[in-house]
Order: sequence, then structure tokens, then C-alpha cells
Amino acid sequence: MFLKKLSLSHYRNYEQLTLEVTNGVNLFVGPNAQGKTNLLEAIYVLALTKSHRTHQDRELIGWNRDEAVVYGEVDKKYGAVQLSLALSKQGKKARINGLEQRRLSEFIGSFNVVMFAPEDLEIVKGAPGIRRRFLDMEIGQVYPSYLYESMQYQKVLQQRNNFLKQADFGKVDENLLAIWDEQLARHGTKIMKKRQSFIEKLQGWAERIHSGITAGQEELVIDYKPSFGEATEDESILFDNFMVQLNKVRNQDLRRGTTLIGPHRDDMVFSINGKEAHVFGSQGQQRTTALSLKLAELELIREEAGEYPILLLDDVLSELDRNRQTQLIETFQDKVQTFITTTGTESIDVSKLQDAAVIHVKNGAFVLDKET
Repeated sequence: MFLKKLSLSHYRNYEQLTLEVTNGVNLFVGPNAQGKTNLLEAIYVLALTKSHRTHQDRELIGWNRDEAVVYGEVDKKYGAVQLSLALSKQGKKARINGLEQRRLSEFIGSFNVVMFAPEDLEIVKGAPGIRRRFLDMEIGQVYPSYLYESMQYQKVLQQRNNFLKQADFGKVDENLLAIWDEQLARHGTKIMKKRQSFIEKLQGWAERIHSGITAGQEELVIDYKPSFGEATEDESILFDNFMVQLNKVRNQDLRRGTTLIGPHRDDMVFSINGKEAHVFGSQGQQRTTALSLKLAELELIREEAGEYPILLLDDVLSELDRNRQTQLIETFQDKVQTFITTTGTESIDVSKLQDAAVIHVKNGAFVLDKET
């Protein structure tokens, strides 16, 4: 798929912007704080309806404005599509070809992206919540039903936690708690099953890519670590285990006023040659793991959606050595539409970027240079 046209209205530092781009590589060059990352963020928001940088939609809306709009025209395998997302204090309105979608989950998946930014190193070495968010975002754009189950799970989880906080220990309405338990397990098992399947597929691609980057010197393994029991794709076994474990920790849940097991406590672990990358891996190994993960995402989405997603590289090429730069560029060159931001081209092997459109950015304005 290819993004042909992007229009922004009152989005961050862009009052009005219409940009037509090439199907190949689009290289945005300019000093910091000029709007390069905002542009990539807007493309990401158009795909996933939320930012990778903030949970506050208000931050995406221009100063003293009530609404921001991101609009894109996308060429897909089966035809062109027009996408629009409006953000305001009242919420979000998403439209496909002018038709408003009842739920955001019906909009997500119309346009697929993979974002690689410096902060993605935290997926490898950061807290479990960062990895869970990564899973939710990436699985959700390939399998929209996953988003529905996640939203239902979070709703039930909040209700169950509220009940636990208010319950008088020793005088608990067991019947009501049993209802919350059953609903939590129903939605939770669907999430866990999909996570297990996704991670297994991701592992297959990431292992091959990582081996290629490291000339066969390192083996990368990605393991799913559910909050209880062993990972399995058998939904009935997962459900039974979930209910058993909820019963086991019930007294602890009541004492602490919160739900201690479930997908909201899951994690995944990256291991290099049998050692956990987040504990024992060097900075270079962690960076290579993150790169392998993102390249694996490209292939997995192509495998599931039938075409490559858009690749967004936010100031990461300069962070990679020439070997990793070459590996990354060879992966997307001539097959993946790519948007790259950088403060300068000195640390980038521009010769590898064939026919890239170079666009200089200053104060939210763009000047198209000749192609490299």
C-alpha cells in the first residue's frame, strides 16, 4: 500500500498542510523542533487513531483550536481509499470514503504502518507495560476483532477492580464476583490466544532477520510470558486455567483491591543466545533486537494483510551503524513506501537510498529537493 496524499488541519504545529509524496522513499531533513516527527506521528495516528508519543489527544490539536483533522489518500491492493480522522474534546470521528465509522475498531486496519523510533528500544529493555502496548497496537491493526476483545476486557477489569475495592472482606457477594470472573476469563482468553499466535509468527520472522544482521552469530528468541500458566492457543484450556487461577488468588485480590492475574499482567521476553536481552544484552544487541523486531513486523503484516505496510523511521538511521543501516535499507528499498526523518544526512549512507525524495523542513514548511 502507498500513501499518495496527506492533509493536516490544525494538527500540532501545522495550521494547514497538503503533501503529495512518492511511492518510494521520502526523506525529511531539518533541525529539531521543526515538525518532522509531527508529520510521521500524524501518519501513525491516521492508521491507529492514537499517537505513539502521548495518551492525550488534546496535545495533537493546534494551539487555541477545537479540532484537528488528519486526511489521507491511500492506494491499496484492491483499490484506493480515502481516510479521515477528526480529533476534538468530544472524541474522535473516523471516516472511510466519507462514511463515518460507528467504532474505531472498524476504521483501524484500513491503513497499516510500522513505526521505528529511538524510544522503541524500550520495547526490549523497558517495563512490561511498554511491551503489552506494543502487542496491542500491532495485533490490533492486523486483527480488528482483537481491539474489540481488548476494550471489553478493560471494561470488565475496571468493573471487577471497582467491586474488589468496595467489597467488605469476608462478606463478598460470591455470585456477583463469579460473573465478573467469567466475563474476564472469556475476553481474556481470546486476547491471550491471539497474543500467543502473533508472537509465534513474529518469532519466525525475527529469528531469520536477526541471524542475517549478525552474520549468524546470534539467535533471537521471543517468548510469550502470560501472567499465569503456560502459553497455549487452546481456548478451552486457557479459559479453565484462567478460572482456576482467579479462584486461587481471590483472597489476595480482595486484600489488595485489584486483579492480580490476566492479560493486563502479561509480558514477552527477548533472549539472545539463551540470555535475556533486557538484562544481559549490550546496547548494540538491544538495538539490533529492536531493529529485527520492526523488520519482522513488516513481513508479518504483509503475510497477514497481503501487502506491505508503510514504514516510518523517526530519526533512527543515524543511530545505526553502517551494517545495520544497510540491512534496514535493503529491507524496504523498492518494496515498502518509507518516510524517514533526520537532522542531517552526514551520518546516513544516502547512496543506498535510491531515488529518494529529499524534503527540507523548516517551521512546518516544506521544500522539495531533487531526488538523490
